[in-house]
Amino acid sequence: MNTVIIDDTTLRDGEQGAGVAFNAEEKLAIARALVAIGVAELEVGIPAMGEEECEVMRAIAGLGLPARLLAWCRLCDLDLQAARGSGVGMVDLSLPVSDLMLRHKLERDRDWALAQVTRLVGDARMAGLEVCLGCEDASRADPEFIVRVAEVAQAAGARRLRFADTVGVMEPFAMRERFRFLRQRLDLELEVHAHDDFGLATANTLAAVAGGASHINTTVNGLGERAGNAALEECVLALRHLHGIDCGIDSRGIPGISALVEQASGRQVAWHKSVVGAGVFTHEAGIHVDGLLKHRSNYQGLDPDELGRSHSLVLGKHSGSRMVEASYRAMGIELLEWQSRALLGRIRAFSTLTKRSPQTFELESFYRQLGDRQLGDADVVSGALS
Repeated sequence: MNTVIIDDTTLRDGEQGAGVAFNAEEKLAIARALVAIGVAELEVGIPAMGEEECEVMRAIAGLGLPARLLAWCRLCDLDLQAARGSGVGMVDLSLPVSDLMLRHKLERDRDWALAQVTRLVGDARMAGLEVCLGCEDASRADPEFIVRVAEVAQAAGARRLRFADTVGVMEPFAMRERFRFLRQRLDLELEVHAHDDFGLATANTLAAVAGGASHINTTVNGLGERAGNAALEECVLALRHLHGIDCGIDSRGIPGISALVEQASGRQVAWHKSVVGAGVFTHEAGIHVDGLLKHRSNYQGLDPDELGRSHSLVLGKHSGSRMVEASYRAMGIELLEWQSRALLGRIRAFSTLTKRSPQTFELESFYRQLGDRQLGDADVVSGALS
């Protein structure tokens, strides 16, 4: 497999994160931005939420974006009827497939589930809608029953099966084997929907692809219910660099859409968040900075140029003399060896006290205080310049 289709669900499952509520303008902007970077499919909402939701979904459809639009629906008449007027061309009809959820959520059995699949998938096809049969809680379901559900859905006209790790309890080795099993038994499209409760959503998504998944659900910044979903930015770059699989995404547009979703959702991206965090290309440790300055590949797994970003070198407690010299050289000051050692001690003490890097005016102050006086070893170690 040399390509994977992204079915991004930022506008549906991403918005289901507790307290997240996009307005219409934000939804339209996010949809445009996702398609602009190359996302091929968008899950844009839940029609059963009401006319206001459907109105926004129709507005997204009215943009004429070159992407397939999906609606998320429960496998029931009410939801399917609502989807018919939402402007989308495809529905994800979601049904619990674990015995646990069939019994304790719906109070139904497997025979009822199979009958519903036959009837409602058929109704959706008669209405002119493409169908993805969403298997809720598939990770805790009998794999043979999932195959049976898929066969019934395909016979009724479904083109895709979504395997949902609804409560995030899969791990990558099991996920790969589960998708290998499904791929061996089925010939329809297979999609993975992973949650991040154990921090494995991206790993599970990659494992599903290794097992035969043709489509993946993602959200920008990993937004979503509870711990969130597989992050678009992580999946795209990991598939590209670790598996040689192209999702057709312009990665230089990722930081912009990350910032857009961060603002619209009110959920701040962590400083150290992979790919899009402010600090992921920031270096302080002296050994790393020295190696990076000698050759970027020494300490670079992902090239920031690919995202339109760059490395940032900062001074702090773990800096070395070379970084001190480079920082002062950028200010037009060439340091002697004893000066760089003395200033390094001062910078380490400052960073420990203030929990931040010194700014340019503070570095200038340290240099003025140093003057022409060579400090003793004790001063250098303690950074004792008043």
